[in-house]
Amino acid sequence: MKLILPKLMMLGALAPLMVCANVIVDTKDVDQTQYHADLYECQTLSQQVQKQQGNSAGRDMVGSAARGAVIGAAGSAIAGGSGSNGAKVGAGIGLVSGALKHRTEKQHDGKAYELEKDNVMKKCMANRGYTVLN
Repeated sequence: MKLILPKLMMLGALAPLMVCANVIVDTKDVDQTQYHADLYECQTLSQQVQKQQGNSAGRDMVGSAARGAVIGAAGSAIAGGSGSNGAKVGAGIGLVSGALKHRTEKQHDGKAYELEKDNVMKKCMANRGYTVLN
């Protein structure tokens, strides 16, 4: 029991750093009770950031497949081949490119969401008089 208590106290002291690791605040000469209250309130405010909703994966893939089919059919017909074979190949390529586009947009939206949450946290803590170091 004696070993567990110091570990729990240390974990409690590090909890704000774990929850909000992207914001570094200089806590020298700061009232820790008020700091933890302000940190909690700023974290609550940062949770209000709205996550961007990108296009649906289905719409991206169907649109890309349709464009690929048209381009493939036209290219194949111009080259003297079967337009339907070119459309099939173009649709397949378009389907894959649509899926890749959707994944890339989703990753970008996730990064932008995290950056905005961090920005809200930093501004909130700075507006409450803390020195934000990053």
